[in-house]
Amino acid sequence: MSIRVGIVGISGFGGGEALRLIASHPAFELVHAAGDGSAGSRLIDRFPGVPRKLAGLVIETWDPDSLPELDLLFASLPTGTSAEALARIPERVKIVDIGGDHRHADGWTYGLADVWPDRVRGSTRVANPGCFPVATLNTLAPLLAAKLIRPDNIVIDAKTGLSGAGRGGGDSRFGFAETNENLQPYGLLRHVHMPEMETTIGQLAGGSAAGLVFTPHLVPMTRGLLVTIYCRGRATTAQCLDAARSFYADRPFVRVTDRPPQTKWASGSNLSFVSYAADPDRELVIAMGVVDNLGKGAAGHAVQNANLICGLPETAGLEGAPLWP
Repeated sequence: MSIRVGIVGISGFGGGEALRLIASHPAFELVHAAGDGSAGSRLIDRFPGVPRKLAGLVIETWDPDSLPELDLLFASLPTGTSAEALARIPERVKIVDIGGDHRHADGWTYGLADVWPDRVRGSTRVANPGCFPVATLNTLAPLLAAKLIRPDNIVIDAKTGLSGAGRGGGDSRFGFAETNENLQPYGLLRHVHMPEMETTIGQLAGGSAAGLVFTPHLVPMTRGLLVTIYCRGRATTAQCLDAARSFYADRPFVRVTDRPPQTKWASGSNLSFVSYAADPDRELVIAMGVVDNLGKGAAGHAVQNANLICGLPETAGLEGAPLWP
């Protein structure tokens, strides 16, 4: 089987990671690459290590009205720039939107693949979750489903590598001198991922997540994301771990661990690690989750969703081990 694939936004970090995964995918054939900032370049000019079969493919200017014959399109565009353009893509072309314009939007499936794979199968329009939301939601889903925590009193402390901010933009916060040996909170109270998390937590719990608090931080590493989540409930550590192991028993990419997870465990992979520590006497549950922000947090998850909508094995092209060290 050969599925003709395009990537728009290929020179960004998310698009580049999608390229890396699709280049070795057993069923996907990359036939179209687009990106306004890199249009006219060959893939090998932007990605010197690209496989020879793709080296001469020329990056084109993004034009949704002039696509070649495609079966599947990965869109990795900045939030706010994809909604109008993707609405012009023919329905026969399946789309996975790695950007933020279609999360919980009408006509699009919210692609939280590890939790709701059956919602993704058969869809033609899938919105990839954000990196912070997927780490958070994968970690909380078993506890919410088992009613072990309250959905209205959740505090999320999150740390992400710099590639989570994207490749574009001229903000000096992302330069070496500003980020090396530095730790920066940002997006306080009104981060773009807050509505997405509130909505999904409410759906998982069947109740309001109105009390949600979320504080992200930039840390001086290239990739990786860790969330430490403080919740209220009388569960024990064993009950939380057992709930997660049961919830994810047949899911290929979520690993439940007794130890607090580390970002390097997931580096370069589509894995999601979750763990828990609880003190029922204090009604405190600490939930911890780790993903690679470019893998499970972006392109890896997008390929997983694409596998589901194309009727392929969910793990196709995604079974490589994490990078270590």
